[in-house]
Amino acid sequence: MDPRLLKYAELNVPRYTSYPTAPHFNESVDGVVFARWLSELTPSTSISLYVHVPYCQRMCWYCGCHAFAVRRDEPVAQYVEALGCEIDAVADASGGTRVRELHWGGGTPNSLSPERFQAIVERLHHRFDMSALERHAIELDPRLLTEEQAQTFARCGVNRASLGVQDLDAGVQAAIGREQPFERVRDAADRLRDVGIAALSFDLMYGLPHQTHESVRKTAELAASLRPDRFSVFGYAHVPWFKNRQRLIDAEALPGAEARLSLADTIGETLRAAGYVPIGYDHYALAGDPIARAARTGQLQRNFQGFVEADCDALIGLGPSSISTLPQGYAQNEPSVGDWRAKVNAGVFATRRGKALNTEDRRRRDLIMRLLCDFELEIADPRGFEREFAALVPLVEDGLVRVNGGRISVPAESRPFARVVAQVFDTYHQQGNARHSRAV
Repeated sequence: MDPRLLKYAELNVPRYTSYPTAPHFNESVDGVVFARWLSELTPSTSISLYVHVPYCQRMCWYCGCHAFAVRRDEPVAQYVEALGCEIDAVADASGGTRVRELHWGGGTPNSLSPERFQAIVERLHHRFDMSALERHAIELDPRLLTEEQAQTFARCGVNRASLGVQDLDAGVQAAIGREQPFERVRDAADRLRDVGIAALSFDLMYGLPHQTHESVRKTAELAASLRPDRFSVFGYAHVPWFKNRQRLIDAEALPGAEARLSLADTIGETLRAAGYVPIGYDHYALAGDPIARAARTGQLQRNFQGFVEADCDALIGLGPSSISTLPQGYAQNEPSVGDWRAKVNAGVFATRRGKALNTEDRRRRDLIMRLLCDFELEIADPRGFEREFAALVPLVEDGLVRVNGGRISVPAESRPFARVVAQVFDTYHQQGNARHSRAV
């Protein structure tokens, strides 16, 4: 690697699924504020609902999500009951209920029984207008997917599924606490397609312990042989200060910055050779997929689901730790399941913190969005951005970015470092000391 780039690969920078990013949320946004924001939505507002299922049957050591292992039925039953109350409260408070997208994440959404999953869907259909629903997506653990679950998902209108593949090397799987043979992934994909859920996405990871170029190449080749529509390729974020379970991973076995970038390149080369086109800086898709069309036409968006082909006017998060993105700002629920459930059952919104957006926040959010989605942007009036253009000078000298007047572009060879360029426009990052994952 060019030594000029290596220093950037070692930087810690936000993923920018929001701006400002979550570490800069504060408690000035509470349940009262969130209720007011909901009431200000209109009947024409297009809504994306996100349901966070916080439970897994067993925890993977690499996981940085708000999720917990559970083996008893009682906590799950209590969660489902509280979720129903939250659905009712949101629907009652919201000035708009027209849902265009529904996403399930976690945790492990298919840790729910088919009966409980269907009951939640029926509650949503009862309280929201689902007549315009276009995308109904769910994240799945292929190890748990049963025939009954697949049939239930199809019956409930699920039309897109994301499978957590991560890595298919047995040695790497043992080092991250997730044993998952290729055959299990293949069977899950076949099961979903057999019931009519044909739009599939796979998650892959690099930067895991004991990964080699040969192992990640084989993983990518095996995964691509199943022909999912999309891939999301994430760098493992080792943040044991944030998630204690990551202390089970041998930090000495983790690749360094240069090796991480090389592993990511190997995965990308393998997927491109298999017919997938790069989307943003960490997604890949078949050329006919909607996300690929959005990238070609300049309509690609980025939110908490990553790079997406369209964005609704409002995203409403349900469940513990979920984040809502409303026109007025961000609102995040209590991360603790117990605290979330206690507030919901008491008849109040479980909003813990958030961030009201001002005009400057929105302007910078748009700049960062376009830079990460299109790898270029035009600042017609540079007044007020003198600091940013000065900060870009060393990045230009190192080849990360090109600047021509007010036009800023990231060349193809530097796109893995796009977040480093985006960070220049992040005034909150300059002011704070939040800890983030590596740039690559």
